[in-house]
Amino acid sequence: MYQQMIFVNLPVNNLDASKKFFTELGYSINPQFSDENAASIVISDTIVAMLLAKPFYQGFTKKEIADATKTSEVLLGLSAESREKVDELVDKALAAGGSASGEPQDHGFMYGRSFDDPDGHTWEVIWMDPTAAQG
Repeated sequence: MYQQMIFVNLPVNNLDASKKFFTELGYSINPQFSDENAASIVISDTIVAMLLAKPFYQGFTKKEIADATKTSEVLLGLSAESREKVDELVDKALAAGGSASGEPQDHGFMYGRSFDDPDGHTWEVIWMDPTAAQG
């Protein structure tokens, strides 16, 4: 079966700093789709974050680029396999220079925390009990 992929394109102020941040979270860079203007961050087999230097990003849109530190443009959600993995990823993000975004959400069957990357993009990391999702 075909696995549809998502490529999330994000404008960044400092490509090298952004690459360092995401590799500290444990993600890899695909050099085939990376250069001095862009970095292809492999999150999973089907999720790739394309970090684009702002001048390069601007070439793909006629719209003004949002300042994600002041304006919410998108909330990026990532699943996690357990509550512990939620904490592990968010703690890595905070240690790597990200900032906490909102309070942890604990609903028993669902647990999540959020962080902002160095450019202000908000990432939500969520675990949900698979048995609760079925019922």
